[in-house]
Amino acid sequence: MNRKTQGMMQEPARARLASLDLLRGLAVMGMILVNAAAALFYSVQADVWPPLLHARWDGLTIADLVFPAFLLMVGVSIPFALARPAAEDGLTAPVAWQIGTRSLRLILIGFLLSNLAWFADFTSGDWRLFGVLQRIGLVYGACALLFLLLRPRALLILTLTILILYWPLALAPSLDGGGTDIWARGQNFIASVDRVFLGAGNHIYVKGPQGYDPEGVLGTLPAIAHGLIGVLIGIALKARPAGGSAGMLALAGAAMLGVGLGWSLWFPVIKDIWSSSFVLVTCGITTLALAALHHFVDGRAGAEHHWLARIAMAFGLNAIAAYVLHMVTAGVVGWDLVLLPYHWAAAWLPGEIASLLPILIYMALIWAAMEWLRRKNWIIKV
Repeated sequence: MNRKTQGMMQEPARARLASLDLLRGLAVMGMILVNAAAALFYSVQADVWPPLLHARWDGLTIADLVFPAFLLMVGVSIPFALARPAAEDGLTAPVAWQIGTRSLRLILIGFLLSNLAWFADFTSGDWRLFGVLQRIGLVYGACALLFLLLRPRALLILTLTILILYWPLALAPSLDGGGTDIWARGQNFIASVDRVFLGAGNHIYVKGPQGYDPEGVLGTLPAIAHGLIGVLIGIALKARPAGGSAGMLALAGAAMLGVGLGWSLWFPVIKDIWSSSFVLVTCGITTLALAALHHFVDGRAGAEHHWLARIAMAFGLNAIAAYVLHMVTAGVVGWDLVLLPYHWAAAWLPGEIASLLPILIYMALIWAAMEWLRRKNWIIKV
């Protein structure tokens, strides 16, 4: 029996690559994991494993990998979700409207989630314009339209152009005289644009004279290039979907990782401005992970039904729903009842290990909701 509700629809009939849903699910699980770890660290001063916290400026931790991994998967999924129009047809108004409205829905939901406290109490502080879902919405909209308008060669040229030109842009003098040192937090042209155009720090995530937004104005440009790398990977996977592209993916991932690490000697890996080296390093790592999953899962009957794969699949099939549910229930991880295992275990285990117990309990609750949706064969569409 097909089930449909408002805002929900049955799994599309088109073929899906299990590796895409698995990696998307792992990325969402990672996002929830690191956000919950940060909540424990900042709200109850719990000891957490340092790699689960973001690098303060330059550098890379596990926490810095999960959002770019999800963003790459947004791009990879576009060729599987959209049919490229014939040359004589071009981009039709209904398709453009569909892409635009979905992008706007993601941006609107993201704005609401970024400002839950502000909506509850307008005197609690200043609202924030950007955020994770806002960036996803902007990247999805740009990449989907570019995929339909440009051929792969043009997409590749555009991606390289953005990444190369972003380097001198980041090194330009700050607009507000806040200093220009790419190795110093917030002292660069990218951050200064956020300060100037988003209210001198009032509507951005990091406040103060060197403030900026990690999902800010100019950082959206390399984020779009990030998504376009995913689009190009998706095009290649769609051409050979049955597991025959693992070697190609591994080679591409290793090349991006190598170039990104080399580039980082001059243009450091910085998540907060989405530096070009950050794009290549994280895309490289994510592509290597996708290559492994593509080899071991796609084209192998039953591989996606392993219990570990099923956990990730539940998150991957309803990735946005999982993230939204996490954002509106983020305080649960700090409840006294959920923290009881942490306080009990901290007496005889290192704090970094003990703090994982409430995080895993919280993630299990989110998984239970996503698994219920999976068993109902429901995918929540935004």
